[in-house]
Amino acid sequence: MTLPSRSTDLHSPRGRVIVINNDRRKASSTAQWLCSLGWHASAAGNTAEGLQLLDRGRCDTCVVDGQLPSGGAEKILTYLRTKAPAAGIVVVNPLLLKKTVVDGRLPNVPLQADAWVTTPLGDSELIAAVEKAFLAGRERRLAQNLTAQTPAVTPATAALGNVLGTHPAIGHVLDIVNRIANTPATVLITGESGTGKSLVARAIHQASARHAERFVEVACGSLSESLLESELFGHLAGSFTGATANRDGKFLQADRGTIFLDEIATASASMQVKLLRVLQDLRFEPVGGSQTHAVDARIILATHEDLQQLVAVGKFRADLFWRINVVTIEMPALRNRASDIPLLATHFLAAAVAKAGRRVDGFTAAALDAMLCHSWPGNVRELEHAIQRAVFLGGNQLIDVVDLPPAVKAGGHAPAASLKIALADPERQLIIDALDRHGWRRDAAARSLGINRTTLYKKIKRLGMDLATLEPAT
Repeated sequence: MTLPSRSTDLHSPRGRVIVINNDRRKASSTAQWLCSLGWHASAAGNTAEGLQLLDRGRCDTCVVDGQLPSGGAEKILTYLRTKAPAAGIVVVNPLLLKKTVVDGRLPNVPLQADAWVTTPLGDSELIAAVEKAFLAGRERRLAQNLTAQTPAVTPATAALGNVLGTHPAIGHVLDIVNRIANTPATVLITGESGTGKSLVARAIHQASARHAERFVEVACGSLSESLLESELFGHLAGSFTGATANRDGKFLQADRGTIFLDEIATASASMQVKLLRVLQDLRFEPVGGSQTHAVDARIILATHEDLQQLVAVGKFRADLFWRINVVTIEMPALRNRASDIPLLATHFLAAAVAKAGRRVDGFTAAALDAMLCHSWPGNVRELEHAIQRAVFLGGNQLIDVVDLPPAVKAGGHAPAASLKIALADPERQLIIDALDRHGWRRDAAARSLGINRTTLYKKIKRLGMDLATLEPAT
C-alpha cells in the first residue's frame, strides 16, 4: 500500500516515519503512537515488508529493530544510505549488531545511524531519538539539495531552517513570515527575551527579494540617545567630540536591504519623533549635516515590552506605535511550547558538540524530563546556554541531569507526567485541525491521522475535548 500523501514541508519537523520491527504488534503500536503525535507513520512486520514500504514512498525517518533476523537491520540501513540518504535512522535494540559496531558505524554501511536506543525505553527517549534522526536527515536535505526527494530548497526555505519547532504557535509564526516576506510591510516582533525575535527578523530578510542585500541589526537598548542617533543616521566630522571623520549610519548601510531595530521601546521621546519621520518617508539627515538622504530599506522592529501599555502611560508615542504596528508577530515563550524542547535541545547539542570536539550522543530520559519541567524564564536562549554548559562540563556520552544548570535540575521533580503534559496541547490541536479539514467527520479525520475511529474517540476522551463546543454551528 502506498504511504499517505503529504506535501514536503521543511518548516515542520514532523514527517513520514516507517517503523520496522519483527514483532508486528509492536511496530503497529509504535506507529499509531507516532501518528497521535502528528507524524505520518506506517508499520512493517519484517525486513521484506519494510523494504517494500521504503520502495513505495518517501521516508523521512526509519525506526528499525536492530534484532531483525538474517541481517535484516543491515539490509535496511544499507538500502537507506544508498537509495534514501536524506532519511533519518533510529536503531532500536542494536544487540545483534554490537560485535560489528565500531565508533558508531556498521560495516558495509556508508553512513552511521543518526540515533540509537535500547529497551526498555520510555516515550521521551524514543521521541527524542526520532526528532534527532529527522533533524539530521532534514539538515542533509538542505545541505545536499536532494531534489529527487524534496522540492528544490529556495532561499526562503533555507533561512527558516533556523526557526525550529512543531508546536502550532511556531507554525503560525512561520506562516506569517511566508505571507509577508515579499511585501514592504513594516513588521513588529514581540515576545519575551530569548524567544528568537532576531532569528525571525533574519528569516524574513532571507525569505524576501532583499536577501542578497545587507541585514543590519541595531541593539537600541545598548546605546545612549546621542550614540543611537549617530549609529542610525551617521554623522559628519566635527559634529561632536570624537567625530574625526564622516561616518555612514545604519539606515544608509541598509539601503536596498533590511534594518532590524531591536528593543525599540528603549528609544527616548525625541528619538521616537525622529524615527517616526524616517519610518514615514525613509528620509533623514546625519548628525551635524543638512543633506537629506533617502533610502529603500525594509524595517523590522522588536520589543519584549507591551507597547500598548507604554502608550497608555505616556512612555511611547501613540502615532509611532500605530505606524510600526502594521504586521505583528508574537513569539511564544518556550514554556508555552514545551513539546519543542527535545527538538531544540538536539539541535543545540549538535552545535555544542561541534565546538567542544567530543562525542555526545544525546540525553538521558531524566535529563529530558528535567528540561520539560523547567519553566525557562530565559526561553530558547537559556536552553541553548544550558546545553552548551552540559556539553562543555559533562564527561559522558549522554547528557544527564547532573550536567544541567542548577535551576534546570530543580525542575525535574515530576518526570512521570511531564512529557504527556507537554505533548497534549499539540495532539489536541492536530485532532481539531483534522476534524476541521474534513468537515468534522470523525471517520475521515481518523484516517487522515493514520488511526481508526475508535482510537480517535479514545484520544478525544483522554484529552478532555468537548467536540460539541468546538464544532462550528451549521
